[in-house]
Formats: sequence, C-alpha cells, structure tokens
Amino acid sequence: MDESAEPNFNNILRKIIKKSLFTERQIEIILNQKDLLNSEFSITKGAYYRQVGQSREKLVSFFYTVVLLRSLGILLPDDIDVISKLSEQVRVISESDFFPEREVDVIDVIDNLVRRACKL
Repeated sequence: MDESAEPNFNNILRKIIKKSLFTERQIEIILNQKDLLNSEFSITKGAYYRQVGQSREKLVSFFYTVVLLRSLGILLPDDIDVISKLSEQVRVISESDFFPEREVDVIDVIDNLVRRACKL
C-alpha cells in the first residue's frame, strides 16, 4: 500500500478495529470502495478483488445481524442511540489533536459502554 495514501488510523481506531469483526485491511478496502480513501494496495488485482468480496460479505452479514437483533428486541433503540453518539465522539476524536495519554481512558469508556449495552 502506498504510504502517502495510508489511512490515518490512530491508536483508538486501531484498538476498536481489533475488537471488531473486520481486519484493518478490510476497513481500508471498504473505505477505498466507498471513495473515502484513495489508496494503492501492494497486492495483485485478483487478491484485492477477492478481499473486496470478503469485506462486502462481512458487511452484509453485519447488517443482517443488526436487523435480526433489532427485530428480536435484543438490540434496543437506546442501544443504537448510545452506539451512534459513541461513534460520533470517536469520529471527532479521530479528526482532532488528541492527547495520546488519554487514549487508555477513552478506550476504557468505550469498552464499558459497549459491555453495558451487551449485558445478557
């Protein structure tokens, strides 16, 4: 991948990606396909499009999972509101000058909110 086009994943985003269903490469591919990132990948064209397909299928599965959990009442409207607000705050943090020494605190807050929403 061309270093000049590398996505600006700060440590907070990298930790969130590690806990997500997606790999960092898959997130890069999704961003690239959505025209949110213009990057060159140092892999063959075939390998790239195979990963595009895998990323697309994983994203489709994620959306079906959200629909399923929402329709069964497992994922509640308040949970979605918390996730939306949290996502917006992470976006703001990612786009601003953030003090690295506060990263652990931010990750802890995110982890606590997600775990509270997932309580069974």
